[in-house]
Amino acid sequence: MSESRPLSASTASGARPVEASERVVLLDALRGFALWGVFVSNSLMWLSGRAFMSPEAVSALSVPLLEQVVGAVYQLFVTQKFVSIFSFLFGLGFSIQLARAEARGDSAVPLYSRRLLVLFGIGLAHALLLWTGDILHTYAMVGFLLMAFRARANRTVLFWALGLVTVMPFLVPAVIRYTPVLLHGAEAAAEAAKASRAKDLALKADTLVALSSESFWTAQAGNARFFLENMGGGFRRVLWMSLILGRFLLGLLAGRLLLLQDVARHRALLRRILAWGLGVGLVLNGSGLVLYRLRKAGVLEWDPQGPWMMLLNSLQEPGYIAMGAAYVAAFALLFQRERWRRWLGVLTPVGRMALTNYLTQSAVSIWIYDGWGLGFIGKLPPSRIVVISGLVFAAQVVFSHLWLSRFRFGPAEWLWRSLTYGKAQPMRRPAGDRDAPGVAAS
Repeated sequence: MSESRPLSASTASGARPVEASERVVLLDALRGFALWGVFVSNSLMWLSGRAFMSPEAVSALSVPLLEQVVGAVYQLFVTQKFVSIFSFLFGLGFSIQLARAEARGDSAVPLYSRRLLVLFGIGLAHALLLWTGDILHTYAMVGFLLMAFRARANRTVLFWALGLVTVMPFLVPAVIRYTPVLLHGAEAAAEAAKASRAKDLALKADTLVALSSESFWTAQAGNARFFLENMGGGFRRVLWMSLILGRFLLGLLAGRLLLLQDVARHRALLRRILAWGLGVGLVLNGSGLVLYRLRKAGVLEWDPQGPWMMLLNSLQEPGYIAMGAAYVAAFALLFQRERWRRWLGVLTPVGRMALTNYLTQSAVSIWIYDGWGLGFIGKLPPSRIVVISGLVFAAQVVFSHLWLSRFRFGPAEWLWRSLTYGKAQPMRRPAGDRDAPGVAAS
């Protein structure tokens, strides 16, 4: 069973990176599982170029029945679920670091602030030099907001978490839609919205052309331009950061309650989360998927920018959270069974090297899809994109096992820790350390 470990004497003497033997294996395995889903989602929507294509071009790649099934499965079971888990684990990790700092009698703020600043730099470099869809710099910025809740009561944390993931999806879109109407009138607001959409489509089209170029420099310049053009984001950026903070807070609360560090004690609660999460998630996201399909087929007709569509979109976020929670609960419960633990534990090294694997996914994918590489951008249907992402991830599983059999950290994790602590961390595993990366003490 994966349970929290007591702090060693060396831990209490001062801040340092966590050793493999002190980690909670379940959390690393779950992080690896989440990274797989995030990669599939990123590949389908962004890395493959679909997010930059016109609706007509996207539809042309999804005509066969197989592609429609893959698209529906993705929308119902993948989209936003795994990034929710990843964000949840970020908040849970913060709670563990707080507990460790308190055990040492230290403040977690200075060290965690340095961690976030380094993460922001890594994320910014990732977005500008590799892939515009980076999430790390946003995590770092929201992480500073998360620290404001470190001393808040559990009830307060829960109140804010539920408010951010349920109220903000309604509030922000309403502000975006109706504030211009109140200030400038309906006609002027409609014209402004139309102009904004046209500008966004033009930017995406230009970016697709750049990414399709056979010149590496042209492709990466287009990638950086798209990131810089969207870095502000206005109210939409506020919504996205609010949702991430809400997920962080749910993780913070789970960490305080030792929900995943002591699964045996919370087995009944996890079963309820599994049942309710699946039920609510399938109802909210499933009904949304059905209504979208009916509108696309012409059975239902309503303005895509109208209030009913805004309401439907707003209901999706609570569904994402519910479904993601169900996945976490199911994973944790299965991990308590010996046979399942052996299978799911294969993902543990991937989770321990999540930063390295996340960055590597971007580097490999732009070579696969962009014009200077294999040139598949905008050309592949969903089923082939899923297969490619699965093969890349399988290679990462093998690489992670091999790497951690010799080294203590992944390359990016080593850099992150070394910059955080202000000195190079020992990289090689100590002689005689036989603690296999997939079965580190739980």
